[in-house]
Amino acid sequence: MLKLLHISSLQARLLGLLLLLVTLVWLSAAVLTWVDTSDELGELLDGHLAQSAALLVAQQGNHLPERHGDDETPLEDAPSLHKYAPRVAFQVFHEGALVLRSANAGSVPMSGKTRGFSTVELTDQKQWRVFGAQGGEGDVQVFVAEQVKSRESILWAVLKGVLMPLMYALPLLAVVGWLAVRQGLAPLRHLSSALAQRQPNALEPVKLADVPSEVEPVVDSLNSLFERIDRMMASERRFTADAAHELRTPIAAIRMQAQVALAAGNDTATREHALNYTLAGCDRATHLVEQLLTLSRLESSSASAPTGVIDVSAVAHRVAADLALAALGRAQDLVLEADTPCPIAADDMLTSVLVRNLLDNAMRYSPPGAHVKVAVSCTDDQVVLQVDDSGPGLSEADIAHLGERFFRVLGTEQTGSGLGWSIVRRIAAVYLAQVSVHRSGLGGLSVRVRWPRQPA
Repeated sequence: MLKLLHISSLQARLLGLLLLLVTLVWLSAAVLTWVDTSDELGELLDGHLAQSAALLVAQQGNHLPERHGDDETPLEDAPSLHKYAPRVAFQVFHEGALVLRSANAGSVPMSGKTRGFSTVELTDQKQWRVFGAQGGEGDVQVFVAEQVKSRESILWAVLKGVLMPLMYALPLLAVVGWLAVRQGLAPLRHLSSALAQRQPNALEPVKLADVPSEVEPVVDSLNSLFERIDRMMASERRFTADAAHELRTPIAAIRMQAQVALAAGNDTATREHALNYTLAGCDRATHLVEQLLTLSRLESSSASAPTGVIDVSAVAHRVAADLALAALGRAQDLVLEADTPCPIAADDMLTSVLVRNLLDNAMRYSPPGAHVKVAVSCTDDQVVLQVDDSGPGLSEADIAHLGERFFRVLGTEQTGSGLGWSIVRRIAAVYLAQVSVHRSGLGGLSVRVRWPRQPA
């Protein structure tokens, strides 16, 4: 059985198990048939012996000759009328003298048991089944016997007629089973053929006609895998295209400023100005690469589940502290209201990226001297992060496009990749947060992010 389970061919494994089970059932049926037929046949033949003895006893009055112990007249044996007669023997004693017997019975009583059945070994060294019976007055003793071997021959003949057809049917059953198993596994062969013929870049769903319910989960899982691979490859293609598109501009600007610095000669002011722009271009390219990598990680679902419970207020404090110097450099008033611990189920790094992008956008697109406010509050069931600025704000049409990759408001003088909002919305989707955009009471844009609150 264990060897069958390790056969590499599923078809051979199923056929082997089928034939093994059929053979075991056949053998069990054969044993049960043997035992039952042996018992029934023994009862039947014993009944025949008893009936024959009864007939002999019944004939004692009219047909048995008188014979005494000193009578030396040769005893005439009963005639043999059938080829199987030597397998059956009988003796009839009248008043202790043998008066009738079969040719193979001998003159000594075949059994010491005068009534009922016994199994004895006679002078021919063969096993005999003997039945003894007496007449009504006890002066007649009858023994009827049958060879045990003849019973076994009859039993084997009966079983042969019953079981041999089944034995001959086993090869036919093997062929029929092989055809049935092969036909049953045809959907797997069709699936294998369909997969083997697919091109390496073919990610469309596998479609098979009349898919059995056992194979359907395999096909569904394959199609789900192809869909995930397609999304992953599409994400990689978008990342490559986005990186090539967005890095072209800062790299060109860096090259141009480097050429200006080389051409400045002894003009220290021009060279210093060009080098400052070169550093600014490097910073922009670095920021762009970081944004692209963050968005790529999110879209490949590498951060698809929360990793712990964090405090949004603590995250807001940390991000605001990191951007405080930038706000001072632009003479902007950065206000933080986050005094209450507000726990959520999220990743600390990605939540910091979300808050940083919102706060960076508010500062970047607000003029010098503008007011930027960050507030964190929570209720019994949710946590709210709100970022307000006093910048120019956005029109309803521009707000509708927020979150599209590389979307930037036309006419702005600020540098950026247009990926910040895409990252914000993707992180919010990962952690079941809701993002809404409104006009701010400060005159600019107001962004609210709501998370389900977790126990502290």
